[in-house]
Amino acid sequence: MDQSASIWVVLIVAAVAANLPFLSERVFFVGPPRHPKGLGWRLLEWLLLFGLVLGLGMGLEARLGQRHPQGWEFYAVAACLFATLAFPGFVWRYLRRHRP
Repeated sequence: MDQSASIWVVLIVAAVAANLPFLSERVFFVGPPRHPKGLGWRLLEWLLLFGLVLGLGMGLEARLGQRHPQGWEFYAVAACLFATLAFPGFVWRYLRRHRP
């Protein structure tokens, strides 16, 4: 896989993963359904998925060549990007009116 394909894979996986906690009522996607699942569970799942996406990106970068060391700024920007990608799921869950 070349570099541009790796970038697109990470971006698409990040966009899907950022929205998953807001679309599922199951705890960690395999546990028992909770109605309603609280925001705390959703944020914990979101942080777990953020870590998994970072791991995927680091793995793909290591596979392409030498990994570059990152400072705290990189992780802060990555978290902000992940939060921005999660906006559609957040709007769907908390800001949209759900009709009974």
